[in-house]
Order: sequence, then structure tokens, then C-alpha cells
Amino acid sequence: MGGVAALARELGHTVEGSDQAVYPPMSTQLERLGIALHEGYLPGHISPDCEMVVVGNALSRGNPAVEAVLDSGRNYTSGAEWLREQVLPGRDVMAVAGTHGKTTTTTLLAFLLQAAGRDPGFLVGGVAADLGVSARLGTGREFVVEADEYDTAFFDKRSKFVHYRPLVAILNNLEYDHADIFPDVAAIQRQFHHLVRTVPGRGRLIVNGHDARLREVLEMGCWTPVERFGFDEGFEWRARPLQADGSAFEVLHRGRALGTVRWPLLGEHNVLNGLAALAACAAVGVDVAGVLPALAGFGGVKRRMELLGQARGISVYDDFAHHPTAIATTLAGLRAKVGDARVVVAMEPRSNSMRLGAHAQALAPSLEAADAVVFLARPELPWDAAQVVAAVRGQARAVPDAEALLAALADIAGEGDHVVFMSNGGFDGAPRRFLERLQQQG
Repeated sequence: MGGVAALARELGHTVEGSDQAVYPPMSTQLERLGIALHEGYLPGHISPDCEMVVVGNALSRGNPAVEAVLDSGRNYTSGAEWLREQVLPGRDVMAVAGTHGKTTTTTLLAFLLQAAGRDPGFLVGGVAADLGVSARLGTGREFVVEADEYDTAFFDKRSKFVHYRPLVAILNNLEYDHADIFPDVAAIQRQFHHLVRTVPGRGRLIVNGHDARLREVLEMGCWTPVERFGFDEGFEWRARPLQADGSAFEVLHRGRALGTVRWPLLGEHNVLNGLAALAACAAVGVDVAGVLPALAGFGGVKRRMELLGQARGISVYDDFAHHPTAIATTLAGLRAKVGDARVVVAMEPRSNSMRLGAHAQALAPSLEAADAVVFLARPELPWDAAQVVAAVRGQARAVPDAEALLAALADIAGEGDHVVFMSNGGFDGAPRRFLERLQQQG
């Protein structure tokens, strides 16, 4: 929604917005763009002369601002529908879908198109170092959008991505998530197939060849050329790892070597993200071999294993973790890089699925690569975190609030350790607060 606000501002509209918890990096970006931010969903935060209210999917009936909009008869729409009507007509839309890796892959795709001399528009669910903002109109033909399977709004329960009508769609992976709206993985697969139905025959589907659930989606019906990516020789796009931590790999297309990527990202999951973005670039005519060197300078995305800094010999990272598979692959990449150095994880179960306990049994196994875990189990968490803590391989404890978490980390972390904060929320500013404490002690 912050990206939608940025696009509306770039189109010349005066924009203001409300959120329940406003925190960086998005709040900083919006303030820089001259977009007024209000804390809390109060009817009075909507200016009397407002012409259109764009409603995010976090809001539902009973919300005071939503009720005020409905009672007043104001014009309202969803973020996805506003984008489709106001920004996407006439563009070659490139959509990036999947349970994991959407933000990084979307950013990589926009970055590579820029490296190829295009000027794409984009909407990313994060703030990328190389792009400067999370959304931009661009002057080029392509528009790259992070295509979320979450529902659109309280009045439109379809997945957001069905609005985008892409020419090229990346299907990165598909696992069970969003337990608050999907009863099972089959329900998510149906939504993905709705997306597949919108991609024209002249377009392209870039699909993770390793994912069995995506294969099942395509078996429901497919009318668009498909190119698979992954590590197997039979795939149209293949990565051949050159370093165990994912920092270097060779790119092959239909068996022909195009070149080597050496970059700062870690993990097999990021190798797949990069390969998918390269395949999508090729689908719109980019010379992939020509843009491979640019990836060496890719700056990544804030809060995706972002190294915040080092103090007292301790490295502190901030990671936007929301699913056990993503947690496991992220930590595996870090472990491959740091070897025997200790990895300490500060974990907050913040996503709706995490809070509902949908991933509780998978959490402990996902932390296998960690030597120590501090688990933030707030009092309102509706399930017993003690069972997860007991099942963690390494040292583990649960704490009730961020202050106790910081105190626990101070006891545990020592010189040479890598401390990773994992949450898809604000985490009460804990990552930067911990780094600041280390710096003050140093």
C-alpha cells in the first residue's frame, strides 16, 4: 500500500494515509515523498475533500475508518484494482508470484531491466537499495509488480494478483500460508490457476521446475508457453552452483552456458530467485549474458538478510521471515557462508499464519542451522511456544517482550557470533536497538 501511495503521488495526486503501526523503512520513504501519515484508523484522518479511498486488505468491517467510508458514500477501491485501472493499461506487466522470494525476485527483475537500458515501472513490497523507492511509474514498456496471493480487500476476496493480467508471470514456489483466509493448499492452488488463466498465449510462464504443487496448478490447464528454472539438467533455465553458499553460479539456457554470476546474496533460494528474474528478462528480449555482470553490484532489499552492522565482533542482521521454509533456507545460506561461527536467532511469530499456529510444528526444524534461539512469545500468542522451544536443536528460550529479548541476547551473544532477527513486523525496533546497545558497550 505504501508503493500504491507512491505511484499515486507520482501521478500528481495529493495523497495521505493511515496505518495501525507506522515504522521504517516504508514510513521514511512516504515522508520523503510528501505523503502525510496518520497513526490509527480514525474517520477524522480522511480529509473532507478526499476523492478516492484506497483500502488495504488488512482492514475489515467494523474498522472505524471503513465504516465511515461506507456510511459517507465515498468512492473506494482496493490497491490492486486501483493499480490495474490507473497504472497498468498499455504496459507489458511482469508479475512475480510465490509463497517465498517475491520481493527479492521482483527487485532483481526491475534491477536487471534497468541494467539492460530499459526504464521499467515497478511496485515492490519492500524498499530496495538499488531502486531507491518501492514503486515508480517508469517510462519503459515493462511494469514489474510483486504479485501477492493474499486476498484483495474486505469486499473482494480474490487474490490480489488476478487483477494484474501479466504478459510474463514468474511462479516461484507454492506452499501453505495465509491460514487466516485459505483453508488448505488446494485453495491457494486454485488462486494460482486463476492467475495462469490471465496470461496470454503470446506471453510466458516462468515456473520453478522443482515445485510439485506448481506442476499440479499447470495440470489444471495452461495456454501459455512455459519455461522451467532450477538446478536440473532438463530445465530450460538451469543454475550450476559454484559456491556452496550460493554466492556464485553458472547460468545455462537450454544447455548453453551464458555466463557466471558472482554476487553478495546467499542461499540456494536466492540462486533460484536470480535465475527466475533472468528468465523473465529473456522473455521480453533482454540479452541475459549482457546483464549478468550487473548482479555483482546488486544491493539487495532492506530486511532481507540485511546486515545492519557489526559491533564488538558481533554481526547483526534483519530478516523479513514469515514461513518455516524461508527461515530454513535463509539460515542454511548463512551457515554455508560463516562455517562454524555461531548463529543466534531472535524469532518473532508475527505473520497471521504464524500467530494462528499453522506453522508451529515446522518452526523448530526450520531453526536447525541455529546454535541458539530467543523466541518472542508475547502473552497474546494463542498457542504454546514452550513446545517449539523444547524441540529446537540448540540452546533456546522464550521471552514475553522485546526488552526481555534484548536482555537475553546480551547474555548469549559473543564475539564472532551472527545474530539474525527474524520477523515480518516491526519487532519493536529490536534489531537496531540491539546493535545500538552493542555499539554503546564497545
